[in-house]
Amino acid sequence: QVQLVESGGGLVQAGGSLTLSCVASGVNFRFTTMGWFRQTPGQQRELVGFVSRDDVAVYGDSVKGRVTLSRNNNQVSVQMDSLKPEDTAVYFCNAQTFGGEPYWGQGTQVTVSS
Repeated sequence: QVQLVESGGGLVQAGGSLTLSCVASGVNFRFTTMGWFRQTPGQQRELVGFVSRDDVAVYGDSVKGRVTLSRNNNQVSVQMDSLKPEDTAVYFCNAQTFGGEPYWGQGTQVTVSS
C-alpha cells in the first residue's frame, strides 16, 4: 500500500522559514512527479510546486521566488522562506504515476502568525 508521510508543519512567524518533507513508502517505482499542494477552508487545493522525474521543478505563482523544492527518488521537500500569514494552510504531499494516478499525504498544518 502506497503511503505518503509528511513532516515539518507547525507555527512560524511572518518572515520566517519552514521546511516540509514527504517520504513515500510501499512503492517499487519512481513517481513521475512529486510535490506539494495547499488548501485553506472553502478553497480548492493550490499548487505549491512539483518536481518531475528529470528533476525539473515547477512552482505555483503565489509562492514563486519564496519556495525551493528538492527531490531524492521518492522523497520530496519544500523549503519555504519569507512566509506570510496568507501562506497559512494545510499542505499536502502529492505524487503521481506515469499514468497520472495521484497519491496524497494526510496533510500537515502550516500556520504563519503576523
